[in-house]
Amino acid sequence: MTTVGFIGSGAISSTIARLAIQAGHQVVLSNSRGPETLADMAAELGPRASAATSGEAAAAGDIVVVTVPVKAFPNLPAVPLAGKTVIDTCNYGPERDGHIPELDSKSLTSSELLQEYIPDAMLVKAVNNIFFKHLLSLARPAGAADRSYLPIAGDSAPAKATVTEFIASIGYSVVDAGPLADSWRQATGTPVWHASRSGTANRGCCHIR
Repeated sequence: MTTVGFIGSGAISSTIARLAIQAGHQVVLSNSRGPETLADMAAELGPRASAATSGEAAAAGDIVVVTVPVKAFPNLPAVPLAGKTVIDTCNYGPERDGHIPELDSKSLTSSELLQEYIPDAMLVKAVNNIFFKHLLSLARPAGAADRSYLPIAGDSAPAKATVTEFIASIGYSVVDAGPLADSWRQATGTPVWHASRSGTANRGCCHIR
């Protein structure tokens, strides 16, 4: 059983948490408002779920899922994330995050920017290009003819292997989309971002070409 820590409690992270629990994993939830605000969510998810501070969730997780606004990157608990495999589900939105010159100029991807704030974590960009309702509804067992593929990008081969195994456990196959520098291929506005919103999703819906 894997313990998955969550920093951020939005729609994507809560959906991943639900799928993780269904797959037999333990989850530790956190957000910026404090664990008491997550008591109802933890109770709904059941005995494999608990709520904690962001630092505690980072320390507890064998894998840590980060789902926060890009403008919140400076507030992440870098020390407990050191050496951890971190799934970055974040997308840059200037209307929410404010304009960040390195991202506007495309000299960095948002994942490369995140890596600067948590330099000792093993970062993998994943589960950032699919609508949360479809993430829940499209999960399929291994071998299913209509199983969907999700792209991942990262610089650590062991971390990619860990994330691939985790994503497989929650109902998806994986396409290796290259290093973090190539994670723009699955970012907001690209052909694979929210590719399944049209309602015509199939097992190739999130495939990087």
